[in-house]
This record gives sequence, structure tokens and C-alpha cells, in this order.
Amino acid sequence: MHNWRVADFHCDALSKMLMNPTFSFENASQLDVNLERMREGNIGLQAFAIYLPEVLGRGKFEHVMGQLDIYRKRVEITEERSKGTHTLLWREQLTQIGQTDRPWGLLTLEGVDGLEGNLFYMELCYQMGVRIMGLTWNYANWAADGVLEKRGAGLTDKGRELVQLCNQIGMLLDVSHLTEKGFWELADLSERPFIASHSNSYAICPHVRNLKDDQIRAIIAREGRIGLTFVPWFVKQEGEVCIEDLLPHIERICFLGGEHHLMMGSDFDGITTYIHDLEHTGQYPKLMNTLLKHYDESLVRGWMWGNAMSYLGENLPEKNLKMEHGKS
Repeated sequence: MHNWRVADFHCDALSKMLMNPTFSFENASQLDVNLERMREGNIGLQAFAIYLPEVLGRGKFEHVMGQLDIYRKRVEITEERSKGTHTLLWREQLTQIGQTDRPWGLLTLEGVDGLEGNLFYMELCYQMGVRIMGLTWNYANWAADGVLEKRGAGLTDKGRELVQLCNQIGMLLDVSHLTEKGFWELADLSERPFIASHSNSYAICPHVRNLKDDQIRAIIAREGRIGLTFVPWFVKQEGEVCIEDLLPHIERICFLGGEHHLMMGSDFDGITTYIHDLEHTGQYPKLMNTLLKHYDESLVRGWMWGNAMSYLGENLPEKNLKMEHGKS
């Protein structure tokens, strides 16, 4: 069974650990993404989303800080703890990935509700290691409307300011959850290629969270990336979902020109029902072996790892450049 290195651009393990403080990142069976399962799946890079569960009520910055604290104390390798993830912050670090058996973590923010409209809080998140930001979850906030907000509006004036500040400091942007109007407004404003971290093809499964063909083409044209997601109802409208049901989404994205723009964005720990044989991150080898029955090895390696790495290699901020700016 093939077990190549994997980059996964979306999971909700941090919010699950926030709500369940007793869960151990090392081996809690309740976590789809834990250290033990990451080893099984050969996860080289895992994006950890900071998502504020609705049960918390109005999003506050303290909730964002709480999940950053969980990452620091329970997930990241420290001087006191040798088991966990290294943290990817800078382009220069990409050469280090693969030189150790330990996986790497990438911090993302899923919706800016918890920034409370304060752009300085966004800069603080960047300083604390967040490198990718989605403006919304499913509903409206101070920056933009999410896909389940019936009015379907785009970005607010403050949201536009936020995007411009992201451009300035090097925060990458994620359009999963944005309305179509918001998508196109962000596409016009963003100076860097953006991603859809966990969205599939609307043409294959017409769920509001999936991307329409013109959106997929726009991401491809800008050299962004699309994270294939394992949310069953984003894959197929009804019935049990198996790994083979992901193939039409892959076919559609490749048909539109995206064979080098496709990556993985599982949404593990953000779901309670699963694709059969793809119930946690340790089962990535099963996905690889299914894909290899249909596609060339070079393509599958790209979807699992190479396409995500090339995106980061082009778009992560450079530490040396930041230091030079700091001197000026």
C-alpha cells in the first residue's frame, strides 16, 4: 500500500480540543487528526483551522487566542515536549520539511468573527503564526457574508480593508465559505493567489459550499489551489459515499485545467459522518491506492503533496524579507 507524504489543508482538531479539554493530541480516538493517525497517514503538513463553534456565541478574540494556546501547549513541539508538530511560518522552512519524521503544522483562521472587527487583532494572529485566513464561516460577520446568508452579499468596507492588510503583510486568503459575490470581490482585491481550502465541484454535487466552474477556472488562472474535501454531502447528494465518489470531482477540476492546482482539504474533525474507508487521517493510504488505479503516479503525488508545496513555495512570506522590512 502506498504511503507517500500528504499535505492536508483543513482540519478542525483545535476546536474539538477546545470543547473537549481532556482529548490528547497524541492518541485520542475521538480526534480524526491525532499524532498517531498522522504517522499512519504519513501526514507531512497539516493545516489546523481556528474555528469558533457556534455554541460559544458571539466570536471573541479570546476564543481565537484560546485555540492558539491549545496549539502551542498541546500540539506544537516545544523544548518541554518532543512529540508534536513543527510550525510552518516562512518560505525558507520548506526545505526542512521531509528532513525529519515529525509532521509540520500550518495555522489557519476559519472566519474572522473572533477578530471583532479589529484589524490589529489580525496582525497579532499573523505574529502568532497564522498564515492563511478565510473571511467567513457560513453566515455573515463584520467582514463578509458566508454561503448560508440568504442575502448573498459580498465584502463590507471593513472586509475590504482586511483583504488589503492581508496583502500588505503576507497573510494568504481562503475563499471556502464565501458567497459568490464575495468570491469575485476578493478575487479582484487579492494580490496573491488564493485558495479554497476545502471545497469540491458544484457541477458534480450542487451544494452551496462547492465551487462553480467559473470559480474553479478563476482559482486556476491565478495559480491558486483547491483542497478536495471529504465532507460526504459535498461529495454526493445522497446515499453512502465511498472513495470512488471523489473521482468525478477530480475529473471535473482536471477537465477545467486544474490537475496541478488540486490538493487535499479533508475537513476531518469538522464532520461526524464520513466517506467509507476514509474516516480519519490515518486512512490516506487507502485514498492513494484508489487514485492510483485511475491516475498516473506523478498526478497523485502532486495532489497529495507537490501542488500544495509549490503553492507555499511561491506564496508563503519570506523571513529574511520581513527582517529587512523591519530594519527600514
